[in-house]
Amino acid sequence: MPILRKAMLSDAGPLAALAERTFRDTFEATNTAEDMALHCRDHYSEPIQSQEILDPGVTTLVCEHDGALIAFAQLRRDPAPLCVRATRPCEIQRLYVTSAWHGKGLAPELMRRCLAQAEEEGADQVWLGVWEHNPRAIAFYRKFGFSEVGDHIFPLGTDPQRDLIMVRPVVVRSQP
Repeated sequence: MPILRKAMLSDAGPLAALAERTFRDTFEATNTAEDMALHCRDHYSEPIQSQEILDPGVTTLVCEHDGALIAFAQLRRDPAPLCVRATRPCEIQRLYVTSAWHGKGLAPELMRRCLAQAEEEGADQVWLGVWEHNPRAIAFYRKFGFSEVGDHIFPLGTDPQRDLIMVRPVVVRSQP
């Protein structure tokens, strides 16, 4: 049975590997090798993951099974884009599950834990950016009550890509 918990500093190396692997699995087929390499180098090293785990403005949740990390999510409390009308916003910066665990309920559980964490921290809105060409993720977020409120540029290496900005209140009447 997978265990979902907050990341510890000792998770930084395995988390860096998981983050890069799941990002590549999701986006490598539709991007250049050069842009993928640049993005992964700049975002998924062990020192970067260590920094994020230690950052009081970031909460990293990991899911492990048999001692290996299989999924993770990160929440960040930085200023939100202007289209996010919130007093205390919280961003779901990343939410990834290894392909072998797709369809087994980990993504919804991670989302519920992210929303609970945001509520615990006093956030009033949760927002995220999702690539406009990722219909599976967009549909997943819509199931959780997220709606599109704008967009922004997500630089993937040298390629400026359009992300949709989606938002939802932290507390809603029903959740999947």
